[in-house]
Amino acid sequence: MGKFFFSGSNVAKLDEKNRFVLPQEMRYGLVEAGDLKFVLGLGLGGCLAIYRPSDIEKIVEKFQAKQHLAKYQKFFTFFFSTLYPTTCDKIGRVTLPLMLKKAVGIEGEIVVAGVLDKIEIWPRELYDRQLQLMLSGQDAEMDLAKLTEEAFALLDEAPSAPALPVQPVMNAYEIPIPRN
Repeated sequence: MGKFFFSGSNVAKLDEKNRFVLPQEMRYGLVEAGDLKFVLGLGLGGCLAIYRPSDIEKIVEKFQAKQHLAKYQKFFTFFFSTLYPTTCDKIGRVTLPLMLKKAVGIEGEIVVAGVLDKIEIWPRELYDRQLQLMLSGQDAEMDLAKLTEEAFALLDEAPSAPALPVQPVMNAYEIPIPRN
């Protein structure tokens, strides 16, 4: 198989210490350089997300060039201030920080979903409601047939070509003189 990606989903219940068991196959995907470490933070659409440290490094590298643009300030503040480097205990339990748990409304059961390069943690009620909306086609923005068609159309898009080196342009009066 090619490059690793996260997939599948499991339902888990938080214990009295706000912990849940991260599925073993997902834990394997988080191991880098022999260490099981990851970063927990806010995700898109009302979930939490677990990222590999190397993926966070790539995100930081790209965002640093834009950190002084006013339109991104609020996003950067909330995204980076809600990142928590963490790991699992010996039996695979992850502790959810109370602030993150409250931010997305997690109360009891959660859905742990593998999504390409990250793992999402959803309040079960929200995950189930959004899944039903998508399957029923009742919400135009979440219509499964339409989204599937659009997503698979992305596979046909040509990859963007790497930028070619810019060659200096000579005007009509410049004549290159060979040097010996």
